[in-house]
Amino acid sequence: MVWYFGSMRVGFARSQVLWRPFINSVIEKARPTVEEVVSKLGYELVDIEYKTLYGDKHLVVYIANDDGVSLDDCEAVSNALDAPLDALDPTSGAPYSLDVSSPGLDRPFKTQRDYERNYGKTVEIKLYAPVTGHKDKLLVGELVLKTADAVQVNIDGKNETLDARSVALVRPHVEF
Repeated sequence: MVWYFGSMRVGFARSQVLWRPFINSVIEKARPTVEEVVSKLGYELVDIEYKTLYGDKHLVVYIANDDGVSLDDCEAVSNALDAPLDALDPTSGAPYSLDVSSPGLDRPFKTQRDYERNYGKTVEIKLYAPVTGHKDKLLVGELVLKTADAVQVNIDGKNETLDARSVALVRPHVEF
């Protein structure tokens, strides 16, 4: 819906309302092909995003492996994805740039596999509100376990179980 006040346009365009379903369809159309290529190369597909960066559309593929991800790894995956994605045409002819990246040091965990990959490592947990025994909404400790209902973390030698509904995000703790 768009309103006009004098010569000023106020509101949002219909294309902005319709953009979200298109993003999801591009990602879901690309996912099986991307997963197949990435796994054949020995990497794990962490996530796929379709977004606008600096006015251009980008299909961003995040990969991981136990040894870390180098620039050469990203280049190899990008080259391997070019032909299959061109044949698939996930954007139905709309131009886009393909970006392949590691998830980044401080990327919040999104999947169960993200948690499993980080068991035994130091994480930071942001809470919606402080929980009993802690005055802050930010906790730092060693990730022990993640289930559908809880996040278990070792803080200062003590295992604590947090209700998953109280956890806003979990990500690796990076010391500077």
